[in-house]
Amino acid sequence: MLILTETPAGYGLFEIKDSKLLKADADTINAAFSTPAGAQAAAQMKAFCKFEDTKMAMDEATALIESTMGKQLKKFLKKNIVDQGITDELAVLDRNLGSLIVEKLGIQVAYSEQVKELSRALRFNIHELVAELDPKASETMALSLAHSLSRFKLKFSPDKVDTMIIAAIGLLDDLDKEVNTFAMKLREWYGWHFPEMAKIVTDHLVYGKCIKLMGMKTNCKNTDFSKIGVPEEIEAELKQAAEISSGPEITDEDMQNILVLAERVTELLEYRVALADYLKARMSAIAPNLNYMVGHLVGARLISKAGSLMNLAKQPASTLQILGAEKALFRALKTKTSTPKYGMIYHASAVGQASSKFKGKIARVLAAKMSLSARVDALGDDAEPTVAKEFKDYVEARLAVLEEGNTIDASRKHLKKANLIAKAATASSETKSGSNTYNQEADAVTTVAASTEEADGEKKKKKKKRARDEDAGAAADEEPAAKKTKEEEGEKNKKKKKKAAEEEA
Repeated sequence: MLILTETPAGYGLFEIKDSKLLKADADTINAAFSTPAGAQAAAQMKAFCKFEDTKMAMDEATALIESTMGKQLKKFLKKNIVDQGITDELAVLDRNLGSLIVEKLGIQVAYSEQVKELSRALRFNIHELVAELDPKASETMALSLAHSLSRFKLKFSPDKVDTMIIAAIGLLDDLDKEVNTFAMKLREWYGWHFPEMAKIVTDHLVYGKCIKLMGMKTNCKNTDFSKIGVPEEIEAELKQAAEISSGPEITDEDMQNILVLAERVTELLEYRVALADYLKARMSAIAPNLNYMVGHLVGARLISKAGSLMNLAKQPASTLQILGAEKALFRALKTKTSTPKYGMIYHASAVGQASSKFKGKIARVLAAKMSLSARVDALGDDAEPTVAKEFKDYVEARLAVLEEGNTIDASRKHLKKANLIAKAATASSETKSGSNTYNQEADAVTTVAASTEEADGEKKKKKKKRARDEDAGAAADEEPAAKKTKEEEGEKNKKKKKKAAEEEA
């Protein structure tokens, strides 16, 4: 059997001399290759293809990682096996690569656990089996190939492009939780000193800036809040509330700790705004169509949930529709109840605008268009939303049709009544404006209609009467037959009793 071995220096083709090693366990194989002499006795080199430079080595290594056959490997196997007419089996480590070799070159391929141990042992003793290789040169080539391959994968891997989006949206969600906690603690802490300020200034960032600028509430009347963008009416209300505030005084040490917390809250909120702008810019560059459809926040959360933009593009629209509602889905399947209609896309503007009974339909339409948009972003190179504009117009038009259709259906019930009222009003106006002559044509229609209704009523009455007569006749026919049957049964019973009495006598 021949074994194909891949090294940073090149491809090696070795022949196993001892056939018992092909079925031996790992300990036996390690013992056979434990010494250079044992390795040379167990295996023999048939051919070796050395890489010319690092670029060739990287191309071949990339092909092996993707389970494909590179140009050098194809030439090497064809020259040393196919052209020489060797019919022995070729052992390889990758099953997919082996099937490709069988398909393109027609070489019989073997794959087993013993092949892995033999390949490992051959690599460990590669310098004893291949005289052309220098140990120091091999280490240098391995290090160079590792660096080149790492740079190549980092630069061209499609999964690494959206890593920044996943990290940014995760940090943004964590920041929201932390900032809310810190801001509530700040309001609770400073509210002990100035409780009226919490209702006047509702924004957390402005609240923190006011505390940093003002300090104690006694300094409020001499503070110019226009420096931090506070409107004049809020500033006047704040100064008036500070004069009549019911909060107690606090020490300077307490105020210093409050100012430190206010500084931290302000920094986190400002960084949160900058991070949101960065996320919006990254989404516009990497996924412009998805960003145009549902916005940068919902789009980034979908990418983060799927793991990458490519994984999101592989998902069908039905999966994308309920992405983020996995717990509710499995709970519904377990309890055999209704499955959820939407997940993260519930926060999209199109679903939010729809009424409650149309949210499911709009979510399904939106998920279908979002799936196509994600595929265009993942596999295309456009930096502008090429298809999302038409998709969004379609979703909005569909929403408008559903909402208007609901209104039309609700008004159809009153449509006939409105027409009748309009006709009656028209007739009354014509009667008032015209002469008092008798309109025979209009009356003829009414007369004909009335006579037709009367005729229909008479027919219905006759049918009902005929049906009642038939039922009564059938009942009358059944009564004599029933009486006759009862009489016959009574006579039979009498005869039986008489016969039984005679027998007893």
